[in-house]
Amino acid sequence: MTDLSGLEAELRGVVRGEVGFDVTARALMTMDASNYRRVPAGVVAPRDAEDVAAVLEVCRVRGVPVVARGGGTSIAGQATGTGVVLDFTRHMNGLLELDPATRTAVVQPGLVLDRLQEAAAPHGLRFGPDPSTHGRCTLGGMIGNNSCGSHSVAWGTTADSVRELSVITARGERLRPGQDWAGAPDGLRALVEGDLARLRTGFPDLPRRISGYALDALLPEKGADVARSFCGSEGTLGILTEAVVSLVEAPRARALAVLAYGDESGAAEAAAGLLPLGPLTVEGMAADLVRSPAGLPGGGAWLFVETGGRTPAEARVRAEAIVRAADVVDSLVVTDPAAQRTLWRIREDASGTATRMPDGSEAWPGWEDCAVPPARLGPYLRDFRALLTDHGLRGTPYGHFGDGCIHVRIDFDLLTEAGVGRFRRFSEELADLVVAHGGSLSGEHGDGQARAELLPRMYGEETVRLFERAKAVWDPDDLLNPGMLVRPAPLDTNLRFSVLPRRPVDVAFGYPADGGDFGAAVRRCVGVAKCRTTTAAGPAVMCPSFRATGEEEHSTRGRARLLHEMLAGEVVTTGWRSTEVRDALDLCLSCKGCRSDCPVGVDMATYKAEFLHHHYEGRRRPAAHHTMGRLPLWLRWVARTRTAPLLNTLASVRLPARAGKRLGGIAPERQIPRIAREPFTRWWRRRKRRTTGDLVVLWPDTFTEHLSPSVGQAAVRVLEAAGLRVVLPPSRPLGGAVCCGLTYLSTGQLDRARAVLRRTLDLMEPVLRRGTPVVVLEPSCAAALRGDLPELLHDDPRAPRLASSVLTFAEALERHAPDWTPPAVDRPVAGQTHCHQHAVLGDTADRGLRASAGLTGELSGGCCGLAGNFGFEKGHFEVSKACAEEQLLPSVREAPQGAVILADGFSCRTQLEQLAGVRGRHMAEVLAEGLEKKEKETGAGK
Repeated sequence: MTDLSGLEAELRGVVRGEVGFDVTARALMTMDASNYRRVPAGVVAPRDAEDVAAVLEVCRVRGVPVVARGGGTSIAGQATGTGVVLDFTRHMNGLLELDPATRTAVVQPGLVLDRLQEAAAPHGLRFGPDPSTHGRCTLGGMIGNNSCGSHSVAWGTTADSVRELSVITARGERLRPGQDWAGAPDGLRALVEGDLARLRTGFPDLPRRISGYALDALLPEKGADVARSFCGSEGTLGILTEAVVSLVEAPRARALAVLAYGDESGAAEAAAGLLPLGPLTVEGMAADLVRSPAGLPGGGAWLFVETGGRTPAEARVRAEAIVRAADVVDSLVVTDPAAQRTLWRIREDASGTATRMPDGSEAWPGWEDCAVPPARLGPYLRDFRALLTDHGLRGTPYGHFGDGCIHVRIDFDLLTEAGVGRFRRFSEELADLVVAHGGSLSGEHGDGQARAELLPRMYGEETVRLFERAKAVWDPDDLLNPGMLVRPAPLDTNLRFSVLPRRPVDVAFGYPADGGDFGAAVRRCVGVAKCRTTTAAGPAVMCPSFRATGEEEHSTRGRARLLHEMLAGEVVTTGWRSTEVRDALDLCLSCKGCRSDCPVGVDMATYKAEFLHHHYEGRRRPAAHHTMGRLPLWLRWVARTRTAPLLNTLASVRLPARAGKRLGGIAPERQIPRIAREPFTRWWRRRKRRTTGDLVVLWPDTFTEHLSPSVGQAAVRVLEAAGLRVVLPPSRPLGGAVCCGLTYLSTGQLDRARAVLRRTLDLMEPVLRRGTPVVVLEPSCAAALRGDLPELLHDDPRAPRLASSVLTFAEALERHAPDWTPPAVDRPVAGQTHCHQHAVLGDTADRGLRASAGLTGELSGGCCGLAGNFGFEKGHFEVSKACAEEQLLPSVREAPQGAVILADGFSCRTQLEQLAGVRGRHMAEVLAEGLEKKEKETGAGK
């Protein structure tokens, strides 16, 4: 048994990088994006090759395995291990050199592919392979798996782009693998020359043969390329510390031809025939993978065929030639780059969306990427579908049709003994089917534990023994990633689901999409790691805390891993009381970005609320939970006692403000927002109201009521101008007012949230009976009512009725005043779409309203960083500020002269005011001002 404390101490003595043997470090590395789980002894983030060599020496002497890990998106289990995991993403992630003249780059293994692409783009170059995980996969992982991507029909696999490697063997030898036997360990050449006939005849000739070791690359007629043969070895031969890679010329312009076919077989059989036309991609997917076919031509399956050219016209001509050559049901040619990106996102998100069947049931990898000769793809897919039916299984194939490579997630039952048995039987029969079609068990993601056991079916026993001998030449002590590729663990062991409780745990939320099972909700995270991207693309939000810190534990995936281990109870042993899980969730902004941006719909904001509810049950809560978590209560008390002026004065005086913030758990860097002297409802009671028009109920949320009543006043002005009759929800002098429970939800005070929401439903009974629409001005409150309310009060039939009644300000105007024309503001806009608006509510109506008012330009994505109570809590200020600096503040600083700064959320407006000194305005305020200006102009004209 390994002496973990001694191993940790010795590593700390010789390594300059971080050494983590704590619960969090180990829990974060138990899984990759596969079905498998192995608990590491510890994690090291090496700073350089010297650190790597030091780790290998210590582990060799102690007999501890070593596993190299990049982005952790491997799908076959090869990025997990029981020894020391080397995490290259933290330090060894640099682009060391880029030479446009020779079209080469020198990279470290932890460099994310998109960073290389960004650096190469100004020179008209790019790295050829581009997996769908390009925003988080690393070059080291791509070399380890010999990754490919959608452009492999044009630029091949990673092995085709590797010139030279820097490798340290398990025994500390430093090698520079390249061509003509460069960097070959002693004994490798003799091994190859002793079995040339087998190497010449025993390997299928496929564009996507990734399975096994690429020993045939060492044949003399193939240049005895040691670097190429190292690609796809999954970290079992040596540890990569540096690589020289080739770049290709990027087309100046691209066009995308989307070809529609009646079914998947039609698309598959057409793919190979398009290859002579020189496309950049030939990607395929069927309708059962597409949740919404919006933007796609009509059909049951599609090929995404990209063409390049020196000009958009040239690219289009090539795309149109492909359309003419293809026998299609329908087609679409797109040259606009933004429109192309939108279509490509449908394909790239398939790795996540495929993890759910159309009915919401789970589907898993394991047979993710078999490949057959492209000309055999149609018959293979028909046989594959038949095999699924024979076993009573379902899957949604998609992938690289031009290379004959198919991705699929299958609804295996990996939770029961019978289901695991069927998984094994299906795997064995599918392996035989792939081989019968002349294919490879892996066409992109490697063998790992998922397929290595079945390699004898593809290569035969003798060739597999040759693989074992090659492994022994490189790694005689079997130190590096043991159990992968050779002498593998059985494919039905180490399954990550086996450690989870068999019965659902008692929880507060209903988790309707997961059958009420919190474990199933946590299982949603399969490790796709879209949350680990370092920039938010377009309107995306997820995951602002990871982008601010760069730490795995602050990504959606990292938090899901910790929750998984909490349920498992092996590494995280204290359950809901876990301080490790609490600390990881502490920097979750509850922005809900993952709810929409995560391709598998992980909802970390809900999981956080659930965890905090249990974690603090019967225990003392942080001060911020009492001050900001119960904000509606305190502000109502201030309104009743009319003490707002006094509190505002105290908040503006240094010593009382400092003391108040310290007692309340508020960040000292923050200013306490001013409370309105007159709440919105008090203003409402003294005004003359419209008595005709369609009735809408305007929700007086806490922020509008007590902190920014001008927003409510403006909304009334606009709604009435649009011909609507506005009323407020019922209230009782002693029974309280309606409340969405947001602050209680975000701090995990779920018992209190339930009580508040039940009281709200009681008050709203007359509104629900009449079916009156409810207009909510604050996006976070609207999201709480539309999303959290029915999930928390899942046993109350009134909850979904209220949720379905909720409209945003823009939706109310769109649906109930469709003929109203807003005032022409005619100005550019800047600002940010509220994160909850993006994630839960959608902004289609808002875009339409802005266009109608002549407000031009796009709002940025991301999160403002204040996020309700988050940015006010002590210890969160720096992360909050970093989130704002990512998109919101730059968009405001770069706004054109006279731009309207839009910010519908109170948090967004507060962040803008406190960090940039800029006043953001709700859309209602902008339109109300436009109405006033129009009236003045009309009056002046009279």
